[in-house]
Amino acid sequence: MFIGLGTYVQAQETIKWMTFNEALELQKKKPKKIFMDVYTDWCGPCKMLDKQTFRNPDVVKYINEHYYAVKFNGEGNETVTYQGQTYTNPNYMPGRKGRNAVHQLTQALSVRAYPTMLFFDESGKLIQPISGFYPPKKIEIFLKLFASDDYKQMDTQEKWQQYQANFKGTFVE
Repeated sequence: MFIGLGTYVQAQETIKWMTFNEALELQKKKPKKIFMDVYTDWCGPCKMLDKQTFRNPDVVKYINEHYYAVKFNGEGNETVTYQGQTYTNPNYMPGRKGRNAVHQLTQALSVRAYPTMLFFDESGKLIQPISGFYPPKKIEIFLKLFASDDYKQMDTQEKWQQYQANFKGTFVE
């Protein structure tokens, strides 16, 4: 009776995370914007983003379609080459629980809080960071703003407020 029950369960699609180096290489072959999640292992809101936002089917589909998705540990020990410079974490302490040394790339990108999500254009130039936890319905406006290039018209607070007022989200929580 229960044979075939599993056929009804679909594998949940996930965001296709990669390293920043991989995303920058892919941009050379096929230009696409980059969405970077800068997190740490000890950060509670980072874990909430992973659990609630980055597993949402609408968020997953949109990010995979419009961005190269990068997961970057702001206190990790990855070596990254960005804009001709190599960034490391020389003070990283392996096996340390809790806070670790801040990665040089985290500092270069002016990340001041975790989580911070960074948006880069098709040539790898930083567009904008947004910090904090955002549920699917709240992150949608930013994902679409940067993917569509609408951000290029947001040169005043009034235009941004009007954009927000007129924005019709479609993501489901």
